[in-house]
Amino acid sequence: MLGSAEVGMLQALFDRDIVPDLVVGSSVGALNGALVAADPSPATIQRLSDLWTGLSNRAVFGGSVIGQIGTLARHGTHLHANQRLRRLIDEALPGMRIEDLPVTFECVAASIEAASAHWFDSGPVAEAVLASCAVPGLFPPVEIGGEHFLDGGLVRSVPVGRAVELGARRIFILHVGRLEQPLSPPTKPWEVAQVAFEISRRHRFAEDMASVPGGVEVHLLPTGSSARTLSVRYRGVGGAETRIAAARSAAARYLDAQTGS
Repeated sequence: MLGSAEVGMLQALFDRDIVPDLVVGSSVGALNGALVAADPSPATIQRLSDLWTGLSNRAVFGGSVIGQIGTLARHGTHLHANQRLRRLIDEALPGMRIEDLPVTFECVAASIEAASAHWFDSGPVAEAVLASCAVPGLFPPVEIGGEHFLDGGLVRSVPVGRAVELGARRIFILHVGRLEQPLSPPTKPWEVAQVAFEISRRHRFAEDMASVPGGVEVHLLPTGSSARTLSVRYRGVGGAETRIAAARSAAARYLDAQTGS
């Protein structure tokens, strides 16, 4: 649900006629980004807002706890099948291919066999986005062309470096809020992996930011949220409308301060 903050940031950008000619996305950013690349208009922003505020607990992470245990027992690697997420993507972007999108779009996933980042710049949008969103332990790896992929956040959580590689000179980073939250030592067993992952992803982001060449303008938009975002909870979908509004307001203040308006 943290991905809903990106919708508020998009609203603030479109309110100021800032429209992308390149979109790169990772994990939930791949989902939001693909819709924007398919139709970079205010109508899509409203569509995304309706999508996020209309989600129910059963939309993506459906099923009972017993069902989750059954899925884990059968497959041994994940709690949820990805059919619901696939259906959501198919309904939003039916039959579309990356190379046919009006706006240049790439998304990233982590290749298991190659142990590296894999950027999708062609092929079916749904397959690429599904791979980029394959959260380890929650969803199964996605097989494409005999290769298996997991969530893009494992390798390029905030892909500012890829935008630079593709020639971007004015970059707006739409993140989900974790970058704004300070880390503290874990106090519970399940927090250990969370904190370790956050250290890794933030270190990579800091390296990418430090390597941005001169002449490239980078804006890290705020979410406007002060809530602690490190949590093992993932099924709850409440609060999307509030998160969208907060991000829109915070991003608007930031953008207006940059232009002096």
